[in-house]
Amino acid sequence: ENHTVVTEFVLLGLSQNHEVQMILFFFFLLFYMIILPGNVLIILTIRRDSQLGSPIYFFLANMAFLDICYCSVTPPKMLADFFSHRKTISYSACMAQLFFLHFLGAAEAFLLMVMAYDRYVAVCKPLHYTRLVNRGVCCVLVGATWSGGFIHGIILFSLSIHLPLCGPNILDNFFCDVHQLVKLACANTYIVELLMFLNNGVVVVMCFTLLLISYTVLLLKIRTQSSKAKNKVASTCVSHIIVVFVMCGPAMYIYGLPFQAVPMEKVVAVFHTVIFPLTNPMIYTLRNKEIKGSMWKLFSKYILWC
Repeated sequence: ENHTVVTEFVLLGLSQNHEVQMILFFFFLLFYMIILPGNVLIILTIRRDSQLGSPIYFFLANMAFLDICYCSVTPPKMLADFFSHRKTISYSACMAQLFFLHFLGAAEAFLLMVMAYDRYVAVCKPLHYTRLVNRGVCCVLVGATWSGGFIHGIILFSLSIHLPLCGPNILDNFFCDVHQLVKLACANTYIVELLMFLNNGVVVVMCFTLLLISYTVLLLKIRTQSSKAKNKVASTCVSHIIVVFVMCGPAMYIYGLPFQAVPMEKVVAVFHTVIFPLTNPMIYTLRNKEIKGSMWKLFSKYILWC
């Protein structure tokens, strides 16, 4: 009987102070200006350089594309809201934001698992690498990551649109998410909360655990290899482990507990939605000599062409 039709939500944002909002605007705008060109440059470099034709670079290009899509879900709206006195988002835009956030986030998590599989085959089964990780297999694996992310997102979306919402329609954050909508529900939604938790928190913890185990096994395997091969594999594994912690750490902090209020939720959400997409161009580019060399060649050709 208390169910109301919600047409829009009011976002409280990161801060109510105007000066703080301006500082945050320029700070996040700088991040956004690094993320987009950085990931576009990674894609162009891998596409144009035939020497970067191995499966790991194919996965890195797809990761860069996912980062571009992921950082286009919440940051643009957040940047625009810094100049709005009353920050609002329509119900349909909120649901769309929720869907794409979890769709792309889950796809990235699954892609990290695919990249762990690639490194495992390269280190543990090098003679069978071309057969187990060929171009066709890579396309199937990337397609599976997108499909898995879509299924994850559509399940959360379907559960969210059936939540009976009551006033006040205020979200104490800068974007829409599942656990915030659950707090506005005006009826007992224990089953829905449980399903959301299983589809969100459990998936994040499972991905993190499997990734950590796989890279631990890899680091143990390379102890018997030569120093040169050991350093190369260890450098790659460390890069991937850093990305795993940056991605899964904030996600587990937010979604690991079944919709309980967590301290510093907004700060952690910033890392989860804004800082994480920066890890791909920064970590994979700065730690990879092949990509850095190819980028320099591409940049030199562009300068000569100009």
